[in-house]
Amino acid sequence: MFRFFENLVDPYVSYSESDTPPRRLWPFLREYSVPFKKVFLLTGIMSIIVAAIEIGLIYYMGRLVDLLGGDPAQMWADHGAEFIGVALFVLILRPLLQGFDVALLNNAILPNFGTLIRWRAHRHVLRQSVGWFENDFAGRIANRIMQTPPAAGEVVFQVFDAMSYALAYMIGAAILLSASDWRLLVPLLIWFALYGALVKWTVTRVGPASKAASDARSMVTGRVVDAYTNIHSVKMFAHHDMEVSFAKEAIEKSRVTFQKEMRIFTIMDVVLVALNGVLIVGVVGWALALWIAGEASVGVVAAASALTLRLNSMTGWIMWALSSFFRELGVVAEGMETIAQPVTLTDQKDAAPLTLEHGRIEIKGLSHHYGRLSGGLNDISLTIKPGERIGLVGRSGAGKSTLVKLLLRFYDPESGQILIDGQDITTVRQDSLRRQIGMVQQDSSLLHRSVRDNIVYGNPDASEAQMIAASQQAQAHEFIQDLSDPEGRRGYDSRVGERGVKLSGGQRQRITLARVILKDAPILLLDEATSALDSEVEAAIQETLYGMMAGKTVIAIAHRLSTIAEMDRIIVLDQGVIVEDGTHDALLAQGGLYADFWNRQSGGFLAMDMEETPA
Repeated sequence: MFRFFENLVDPYVSYSESDTPPRRLWPFLREYSVPFKKVFLLTGIMSIIVAAIEIGLIYYMGRLVDLLGGDPAQMWADHGAEFIGVALFVLILRPLLQGFDVALLNNAILPNFGTLIRWRAHRHVLRQSVGWFENDFAGRIANRIMQTPPAAGEVVFQVFDAMSYALAYMIGAAILLSASDWRLLVPLLIWFALYGALVKWTVTRVGPASKAASDARSMVTGRVVDAYTNIHSVKMFAHHDMEVSFAKEAIEKSRVTFQKEMRIFTIMDVVLVALNGVLIVGVVGWALALWIAGEASVGVVAAASALTLRLNSMTGWIMWALSSFFRELGVVAEGMETIAQPVTLTDQKDAAPLTLEHGRIEIKGLSHHYGRLSGGLNDISLTIKPGERIGLVGRSGAGKSTLVKLLLRFYDPESGQILIDGQDITTVRQDSLRRQIGMVQQDSSLLHRSVRDNIVYGNPDASEAQMIAASQQAQAHEFIQDLSDPEGRRGYDSRVGERGVKLSGGQRQRITLARVILKDAPILLLDEATSALDSEVEAAIQETLYGMMAGKTVIAIAHRLSTIAEMDRIIVLDQGVIVEDGTHDALLAQGGLYADFWNRQSGGFLAMDMEETPA
């Protein structure tokens, strides 16, 4: 039975991805609700039916009280079949209808609606550019991805479990009282008006207060996760107290915003109790007055009393449901600040896969400054022949990393072009471009998965033998054999920790290198590929790297100039422009900036004279 309801909607159903999702709340929720339209309609109908049954039972209670005034023996004779029918309805049909309603809500909607939002939101966020991620906390992004789906699910839950049910119940109550005596509607309508005013007062304040509280909670998450992610720096600089204070500032803001939100609910509760007193005294008192005057039966008084007491117990629940509804809307609105941001670095509609035959790279008039007036690249032009190995040298901030990021299309250039085999990389599909490029970075962070998962990330279709061969080539197989984790997994099955924290820098670098070897892409980018290795391992890896370069177009960034001295050409960047271009020997003979770098090296490293320009 459960599986029937759980499979009514497929949360992973195909949909048309949009680079510009709705930025307003209701269109946003409406777009995600499309697969649930039929289920939502059926659930709304069932909520009305369940509310009508509750009103019908109260009506029948009043009728039963009136029937009790007659002869007991004659009453059974006249109404026995009716009593049996009502009893069977209450015992059998009512639970079935209630169960159908609850199953639609709890089993068909809630698990699938949250899953659908989380799945689509994660897909959308993963399509954002590297620059987009660099401008936010990973913890805050993840927090919004995690908290928005349950909040949206709660919104839907309250719509069908409380709001539609309550609306149907109140309309039914008005019909029931008017059928008994229209004058009973007067106190009910007065109460409706006052209750509506209280609802309006509450919800207009709860939404903004809830969003502020949600923003504050996300700030706490962002700061806490940032400290945990960089725990080595925290410990190394002995900044425990600083991080505690930094987090406390956000935690205190979260407490204050939550206090303001709770004040609204306290005022709401007190006023609601007073209003319900007006409802009970007004409706029941009037019913008693009508009975005293002989204008209403005992059953009318009983039904009116039961109805008002039921409304009294319901109103607090309804108010909390409405408050929860608007509070969760605030959470969804806060989450939309991340989930609904447009994807700005996109493929063209007619973008084709990159067709790479030779690996020729042409850079024409390329400029990029990250939206600023300085830093980055200034109108550079460069041609790299197929299979040519290029060394890229320059002070920090000269534009080396910017060139690599543009080549990978992590950013689009502000002007100029990058062509690969004559194809402008902004006109081809991003995934096809990056599949043709292998890169070993200085920051060799790994996924918090097994060693095997990290290596085959370069080629998910690789065999076990191919993976081991790549590890051996990267001088990693031997130390991998000795790895283990706290759960008892060993070797290639052991987990490496978040960003590979359980491994040394050299071990991480070698696993990263094995991953790139396994990828075997025709274009190879090396960004300080051996910087984390000791001299003995570096010497062995250097041979591996030169072996990898065979037949590939290579761009290698290095501060240790000895690692690129054997490259076909060396490009020297300074302040975003190419100032020298030639072989190692030619540049030394030229006596320019490269020769100066070479002569001023200490321990084989290029001196750092400038700060890195942040991306």
